[in-house]
Amino acid sequence: MTTTGTTTDTKKTTTPRRGRSRAGSTREPGAQPPAEDGGEGANEVRLVGRLTSVPVAVELPSGDALVSFRISVPRSPGATRTVTTTSQRVDSIPCSAWSAALRRRIAGWRPGDTVEVTGAVCCRFYQAGGATRSRVEVVASTARIIRRSPVA
Repeated sequence: MTTTGTTTDTKKTTTPRRGRSRAGSTREPGAQPPAEDGGEGANEVRLVGRLTSVPVAVELPSGDALVSFRISVPRSPGATRTVTTTSQRVDSIPCSAWSAALRRRIAGWRPGDTVEVTGAVCCRFYQAGGATRSRVEVVASTARIIRRSPVA
């Protein structure tokens, strides 16, 4: 599996330089101005649910490392009414963590733990079996255990 593109930076903000007003601040080329009124949109996710299986450590051919895991989250009552083709009451959300500290923390989780993850929805593209594939997942920026599952 080779990562050909990864998007993890979801919010770009600028800090005015000393002696310059905000209007005179510089931005990265192509960066959108900060959304002060919420009109520009945001890519921020907060999930609270149960870990469905043991987190898996993955090392990519590029040398990058990540931990992959899934969280089962209940659907809101309104969402189950609008989707009339299924009686599904939970969703299994794929997640990943890329920072070393977060990978170590998540590696100690066990199935059934109630956890909270914040991050951003990202689409990764990679090559597998001679074809380009994509994967939509939540890339965690913070993660914590809310309640440990009983030891089995």
